[in-house]
Amino acid sequence: MGTLSSQHISRHALVTKSRTLVTASQSSEPASEKPPQAPHIETFSAPSKPREYYTRPQRDLPPLQRKWPLLLAASIIGVSTWAAFYLYAANQERLSSAVVRQVMTNVGANAALQEVLGDAIRFEPVWWLNGDPYIKGGVHLLQGNVDLCFRIKGHKGAGTLYFTSIRKAKGDPFTILRFRVICDSGTIIEVPSSSVHS
Repeated sequence: MGTLSSQHISRHALVTKSRTLVTASQSSEPASEKPPQAPHIETFSAPSKPREYYTRPQRDLPPLQRKWPLLLAASIIGVSTWAAFYLYAANQERLSSAVVRQVMTNVGANAALQEVLGDAIRFEPVWWLNGDPYIKGGVHLLQGNVDLCFRIKGHKGAGTLYFTSIRKAKGDPFTILRFRVICDSGTIIEVPSSSVHS
């Protein structure tokens, strides 16, 4: 009987102690919790600006190549080459014409010119035609017009020869209008027109 009562008392004490612990733990839990803080509110004084997705590289533009100076230089070179070739070809055509050869034959045999210019009267060459003479004017036999001007020289001096001949109508003979040599000394020598047959 005494054993049962002691067991009953100890069991009651354990139950009481456990209830006390549970009650103490329940009463201590609310004291440890902190009150929730209010969320931080961020305010702006101006409207927001969208940000760039990426930063563009700051590079200088490549310099623009000007092509017109090259085109201008090429055009000038081309035109100059064509003009030089045309001048040379036209001069060679006049130089090799029968009219020029006949004029030089009569000039070389003229006694008045030999007295002023000397013997061996010939063309006076120019350096820019590689030693050939430059003959101005033109020989247009089909059109009936021959007009020449070129330099001649001998062992005594030099001068400028002028020769002009025209044909009034097709089939008519040429008429010599001018055939003279103006020497550098100032002497003017008229060559007989009957000595040349154009």
